[in-house]
Amino acid sequence: MSTKVAVYPGTFDPITYGHIDIITRASKIFDEVIVAVAHNKAKGALFSVEERKAMITDSVKEIKNVSVDDFDGLVVDYVKKSGSNVMVRGLRMISDFEYEFQMALTNRKLAGEIETIFMMPHEGYSYVSSKLIKETAGLGADLKNFIPRKVEEALKVKVGKKR
Repeated sequence: MSTKVAVYPGTFDPITYGHIDIITRASKIFDEVIVAVAHNKAKGALFSVEERKAMITDSVKEIKNVSVDDFDGLVVDYVKKSGSNVMVRGLRMISDFEYEFQMALTNRKLAGEIETIFMMPHEGYSYVSSKLIKETAGLGADLKNFIPRKVEEALKVKVGKKR
């Protein structure tokens, strides 16, 4: 029997409980889940790739079949290189759907053998985005309901709102 590997790509700047929910649920479906941190310089990440990888690794350390890696370039190339043919993507709200659908169709044209699986986070996290978290951190908000404590501490240092 072959091992079924799924790749969950994203910027994860920073990782949220919504991301962790998707990772946890995907880990119950697939034999192995690779959380793949995109370099994506165009998005202007607050955290470096290494910082994001460290935060994710710490946040999912209890999930034994999850690993963390990074990639630069086309996600479909990374998925192939990882030995997978499945990409997991999260959909929070209807507003995510149009972009994600467009990306999935583009990826299908680039690499038709790769399937995109959409997963919705628990409804309690459906409105949480990394962008929103960064904005509220900059205003000094308590973020314990949205991100792990260590991630919140790192974020507050980055945005200069350490309590």
